[in-house]
Amino acid sequence: MTRSEAVAPLGLRKSTTREPIIQERDVHEISTAPATAGSPDADEPEATRREAGVAESSRANRGWWDRNADDYQVEHGTFLGDDRFVWGPEGLDEIEAELLGPPEELKGKDVLEIGAGAAQCSRWLAAQGARPVALDLSHRQLQHALRIGGSFPLVCADAGDLPFADASFDLACSAYGALPFVADPVRVLREVRRVLRPGGRFVFSVTHPIRWAFPDEPGPEGLSVSASYFDRTPYVEQDEEGRAVYVEHHRTIGDRVRDIVAADLRLVDLVEPEWPAWNSSEWGGWSPLRGNLIPGTAIFVCARD
Repeated sequence: MTRSEAVAPLGLRKSTTREPIIQERDVHEISTAPATAGSPDADEPEATRREAGVAESSRANRGWWDRNADDYQVEHGTFLGDDRFVWGPEGLDEIEAELLGPPEELKGKDVLEIGAGAAQCSRWLAAQGARPVALDLSHRQLQHALRIGGSFPLVCADAGDLPFADASFDLACSAYGALPFVADPVRVLREVRRVLRPGGRFVFSVTHPIRWAFPDEPGPEGLSVSASYFDRTPYVEQDEEGRAVYVEHHRTIGDRVRDIVAADLRLVDLVEPEWPAWNSSEWGGWSPLRGNLIPGTAIFVCARD
């Protein structure tokens, strides 16, 4: 989940519709995948640290996820399952965490999932009787949601300009979606607040900010500080012409709290999942070795009063 489902602007007007917008394209496109970053036809991007604004970040990450959605689902689909709600590589499951509330209380709730990918979390929510809407930047990721199936709407849209009326949802959630990849997180948080009903809750997980100071390696080499925790310069992968093809933004814990406050949301809890003994898998820079020593995920539980 180092490169999770982000959201990019498509200029959709706000609407009260809950129709599956993604279905305007052919689901059978899933069999004609574009070249991925790891294929022989793709040039290896240059990794650097530089500024990247809202438009550049969105454009780059939308393209990255469209190109890499197939590989992502192949590599991580077994861990994620088809209808499991997992908050991060540690494997913290919503059925146990109940960060959105007890499962039996989800029935009949309107829930927006931001950065849904193949909509595994939305599928779990639907099984509890909720009415989810799965939103993602990447059309390719949402094609995987169509492939797996489900009766809930799929929406390809920008998390910073949600195409929904005010007070449309009881709950919102995002498991490594959007927030690590946007240049203006307050804009996203304000949009989430706008579409939440009073008393609603928004829960989102991101890479734990302390991990910014360590190399993204699962072994011993990932245990030594190599960068400043306080350096907010984005991580950018760019092509030969200097155009960003992937962008990830860093916020400190304090930044995240201030962003939540600036969006007029209330921080209810901050969860830092510990690495469980049963989880022997590695996922990018996440591993049992590192997970037993430093946190890998931060989950922010917010409420709209």
